[in-house]
Amino acid sequence: MLHPSYADLIKVVNSNVEEGEDPVVTSRYSIVMATSKRARQIIAGDDELVDGKGKKPLSVAVEELNQGKIQILNDETAEETNEQAPADEQAL
Repeated sequence: MLHPSYADLIKVVNSNVEEGEDPVVTSRYSIVMATSKRARQIIAGDDELVDGKGKKPLSVAVEELNQGKIQILNDETAEETNEQAPADEQAL
């Protein structure tokens, strides 16, 4: 079982969405795709943004998402923001 749950992760990802705007994530599929992409980045050598000692890359990616260390951007937002994310935060 995934801890935190998909519902909790969706709430974290959508926590910065203003009222009346479309949520960034509406399905489990988006969470799975984002965390798998981040896990591949970690496997490729990217620094972990949380203490991942003894954890598998996917578990680290889920924890990073849960702590708000990474963001999921929709296509429109990704195109609009050409600036680099802060050092302790990564955008997917």
